[in-house]
Amino acid sequence: MTVRRLAPWSLQRRLVVGILGLLLLVSAAVGVGSVLALHQNLLTRLDQQVGISLRAASNGPIGASGAGEGLGRRVGSIYYLVADGQGVITARYTDENGDFSTLSDAQEKVLDALTGPDDVPVTVDLGGSLGSFRVAHTAVAGTISQQPFRGTLLVGQSQSEVDTTTANLVLIFLLVTVLALLAAGAATAIIVRTALRPLARVAETATRVAELPLDKGEVALADRVPDRDTDPRTEVGRVGSAFNRMLGHVEDALVSREQSENRVRQFVADASHELRTPLASIRGYSELTRRGGHELPDDVVRSIGRIESESIRMTALVEDLLLLARLDAGRELVLGDVDLVPIVVDAVSDAHVAGGDHEWRLLDPPAEPVVVRGDAGRLHQVVANLLANARTHTPAGTVVEIGLTVEGDEAVLSVADDGPGIPEGLQPVLFERFARGDGSRSRSAGSTGLGLAIVAAVVDGHGGTVQAVSRPGDTRFAVRLPLRRQ
Repeated sequence: MTVRRLAPWSLQRRLVVGILGLLLLVSAAVGVGSVLALHQNLLTRLDQQVGISLRAASNGPIGASGAGEGLGRRVGSIYYLVADGQGVITARYTDENGDFSTLSDAQEKVLDALTGPDDVPVTVDLGGSLGSFRVAHTAVAGTISQQPFRGTLLVGQSQSEVDTTTANLVLIFLLVTVLALLAAGAATAIIVRTALRPLARVAETATRVAELPLDKGEVALADRVPDRDTDPRTEVGRVGSAFNRMLGHVEDALVSREQSENRVRQFVADASHELRTPLASIRGYSELTRRGGHELPDDVVRSIGRIESESIRMTALVEDLLLLARLDAGRELVLGDVDLVPIVVDAVSDAHVAGGDHEWRLLDPPAEPVVVRGDAGRLHQVVANLLANARTHTPAGTVVEIGLTVEGDEAVLSVADDGPGIPEGLQPVLFERFARGDGSRSRSAGSTGLGLAIVAAVVDGHGGTVQAVSRPGDTRFAVRLPLRRQ
């Protein structure tokens, strides 16, 4: 079972939730403390009233008649008198109308079970409609039918007002806390959003820089964090200032890299240009010697032949390097409207002649012209290089399929073969210069490793892309070029 990870919280959300959580804890602590203090204060005052009532009742007439009259008719009062050996003499409470009512047997049992020191109020739950009472007891003496007796007097006062006041206070605290949290949440969100706005501007600058093409060519990092967000006296200002310094260092490094690449490119172009003349001379003199009709030893003839063939190969290498240098410099392409259909047909026809031991299949070329904005000669070179790559690196009998389709606003050229495939270690660097793999893809002729690099450079100069996917028995190249806009 896949465990789905929750998305991380933003800094703004963490700050708001943290502040509200702290506010909630403080409010809860204040509320609980206030409720407990009020509850204890009201309970103390109620205990004082119970004590006063107990003293008044015990100092008044104690007996069956007029018992507890000293208490008056205080609502919620209990008067309970028990004579030793004679049982309950009086058991009543004053209801909400001020009338005397008798206690039930169950309530009398609760009072009978009351223990503890005299004159100390305790909480007793009488159940039913009476609820909890604070009750205190003391030993008394009196007369019944002119007969003396000793017993216990219990006096209580209802705790309902204390409980109601406490509950109302709890409700008030809850409502006030909820409203305060809502107001504080809105205010905190606004304050935090305003405080983090400079950090958002730093992030926007970083995003714009991240979208710049920094991998090649001349790079100008003009974006910087605004001066107002680079004050070192603030945390965000220190981040913005450090980011600006980093951008400056990166820009200097990119400029140095571009200058170094330009020097290398210029050197390659100059060297390639200068090598063309001596290579042509070497080739010319070798041909002249071979065709001069002179009787030469066999080993000399063989050596001259090798000189000639290697000069031809080196000339091709120099031409490729010069072409890449010019493409890197943004030159060499002469743009115009180009129909890819005849280019592909001609390249496949040439491949039939050059690679007769392969099977070449052109898959239903479009009946309508496929027109792109490009350089016809260089696009023909792209197709020719891909077909030459398939011919050179696959054994005889390999089937090579060439397709040309239109997908949306792109022309797609595909070249697929059922050869042994490209080694996995070579695929990531396949379009780099001098990338050659001589392992699983057999070769019948030498390779400079520049053919696919030229393909990538030409396609990139046309604003297109080239990709390769390979596994044993199925290697596919796909070139995508933007169609000419109508």
